[in-house]
Amino acid sequence: MDEVEVVVAHSERATLRVGDVFLKVDADQARIDREVEAMSRAPVPTPEVLWRKPPVLAIAAVPGATLGRLGGPSTGSSAAWAAAGAAIRKLHDAPLPPHAGLAGRSSTALAAELDAECELLVTKGLLPADLVTRNRQVAEAALRPWTPVFTHGDLQIAHVFVDGDEVTGIIDWSEAGQGDALYDLATFMLGHEERLDDVLAGYGTDIDLDVIRAWWSVRSLLAVRWLIEHGFDPFAPGCEVDVLRSRM
Repeated sequence: MDEVEVVVAHSERATLRVGDVFLKVDADQARIDREVEAMSRAPVPTPEVLWRKPPVLAIAAVPGATLGRLGGPSTGSSAAWAAAGAAIRKLHDAPLPPHAGLAGRSSTALAAELDAECELLVTKGLLPADLVTRNRQVAEAALRPWTPVFTHGDLQIAHVFVDGDEVTGIIDWSEAGQGDALYDLATFMLGHEERLDDVLAGYGTDIDLDVIRAWWSVRSLLAVRWLIEHGFDPFAPGCEVDVLRSRM
């Protein structure tokens, strides 16, 4: 019998792996519903839904391997990274889903959330004030008007699988919906700036790099405290705090 592997577990949800089956446990049934709907709409490879019995969603493993992880080395050829960029562009060109996703927060709401989080990072002594202040300045470029597209919303590098130079699956669609295309691109390349040219070659359009860098600051500032409180380490080499330091 296959062993049960805890892929991720925190107070909001947990994901377990048993052989080639992933079991996602989420008390928020609406979030699971949105995830299943997003996978059915996305014009890119997604995991097969095996069954649903609230609060559990069972999906099949996708073939291939990820291009790396935040804080780890990037793997794969330039062509594989370009293929990932092309898949992301295909998603962004698809018809809009009916609801907003994590990447669809308004600039006003995001600015307020960011300011509050920056204050907490400093007052709780989690990060130096100059590091927070500099990255809040960089983050301002992300707070601009944007045209909504179909976004994944949590397009971490660990959520995109390839086999050779072909994208075989994109997983974890719980934050999908209408949002800012550059948020998706920035999330995918977080901590792997050296692959920027490869990804954009596949994506195939001019990109405002200042906005990409701004989203790196936004995502990292908003993640640090949550990660610490849920048992993760944003101070690990190559992770969120190093991303923030790179903007100094």
